[in-house]
Amino acid sequence: MRIQFTKMHGCGNDYIYVDMFKTPAFDFEKAAVALSDRHFGIGGDGIILVCPSDKADAKMRIFNADGSEGMMCGNGIRCVGKYVYDSGIAKKDVLKIDSLSGVKTLQMTIENGKAVAARVDMGPAILTPALIPVNLPGETAVGVPINADGIQRKMTCVSMGNPHAVIFVDEDPMELDLPAIGPKFEHHPLFPQRVNTEFVRVIDDHTLQMRVWERGSGETWACGTGTCASAVAAVLNGYCRKGEDILVHLRGGDLVIRYTDETVYMTGPAATAFTGSVELSDYGI
Repeated sequence: MRIQFTKMHGCGNDYIYVDMFKTPAFDFEKAAVALSDRHFGIGGDGIILVCPSDKADAKMRIFNADGSEGMMCGNGIRCVGKYVYDSGIAKKDVLKIDSLSGVKTLQMTIENGKAVAARVDMGPAILTPALIPVNLPGETAVGVPINADGIQRKMTCVSMGNPHAVIFVDEDPMELDLPAIGPKFEHHPLFPQRVNTEFVRVIDDHTLQMRVWERGSGETWACGTGTCASAVAAVLNGYCRKGEDILVHLRGGDLVIRYTDETVYMTGPAATAFTGSVELSDYGI
């Protein structure tokens, strides 16, 4: 079977998008592994399906590069909003996109008839360890010790629909050997569903620098939910202030996060790289 795809990215967090409004079902897990390969496939952090929904303008399903299904992707949902708007599925400035983490509201930024960015209401941050989940007692996990890579560090755990461990570092995060230490956090026994790990340097009270290791995908150039989690953690640890914009520098660009008593807002770009088609049988699918 030959399928059409659109390659899109938010701050370099790139996925292969498939319009399931007009594409028959296929083996999503196997396709995610094969097509995400940057040498032998299309290349990406995974595949995202744009699906019909009976309670929103569209539904997003995410399959990571290792074939596992994800619950939420902040950069991905902005791109889904762009696809839904640009393709005419729903030509609205405010879109509702369903996901395994619930329905999210997107305020689209439109320029010359195309969606170029979105502000996403990501919902409230989840801080209860049992709900994140992380195997720790208490009502929150803020500044708790962890040793995954031979170094005693302090982490703050947050769920934005998926689990995150935020670790503040003094050095430039780019200097970390992330491919070596990232998997040690991802598979640490404290995290029953694995974890996304953010290494964050505080620049000032409204600016952060972040590097991320995502469960199922490895290092990505940006992570929307991870950026939200990092901003929340920065507030909880007293580095930034609630209710104010926090600029986060990522490998692939910048996102702006605002953590309020009610929710977490994420604002950032969405871009189309290219479109094409692929014969799944060439990959044994």
